[in-house]
Amino acid sequence: MNDYFAHETAVIDAGCTIGKDCRIWHFSHIMKGAVLGNKCNLGQNVVISPGVVLGNNVKVQNNVSVYTGVICEDDVFLGPSMVFTNIVNPRSAVVRRDQYVETKVEQGASIGANATIICGNNIGKYAFIGAGAVVTKEVKPYSLVIGNPAKHVGWMSEYGHRLTFDDNNMAECPESGGKYRLAEDSVSKIID
Repeated sequence: MNDYFAHETAVIDAGCTIGKDCRIWHFSHIMKGAVLGNKCNLGQNVVISPGVVLGNNVKVQNNVSVYTGVICEDDVFLGPSMVFTNIVNPRSAVVRRDQYVETKVEQGASIGANATIICGNNIGKYAFIGAGAVVTKEVKPYSLVIGNPAKHVGWMSEYGHRLTFDDNNMAECPESGGKYRLAEDSVSKIID
């Protein structure tokens, strides 16, 4: 008996690891060597390639392919139809399977619908990638980026609220009461 739910149309290859209380929906494919933590939710038509690691409580929405080289830490959100790449210079006639580039999505980050993450550009913890953004460089923790190419336009709390900093470079999240400090173009949480 499995400790997870998989829809009858899902394809689960032997040799993958699926954590407790995961939910895998219609027409999804988990490939050999993939690792899913506990309480992951994979929507319809999701592909998890060999060697991919998803932490606990990762939400992967419909029509997302998570390719070899991608690591998602705990509590990551991958929006509908967002895209990861894993080769910098793909050519159909040139085999580059030994040149996959790693991309890490750190704890609590959210990637919006139809966003594209160019491989090798890590996403910092609790960063927020707007819908349709094209990420071509590293994204700092708590950063809000939008557009093509993605540009930094603000900062986000762990709860997904935009942070507004006062004259002392301090901000408070209205939902959690957590406090954040802005220093040298980076944000850190100082009080839960």
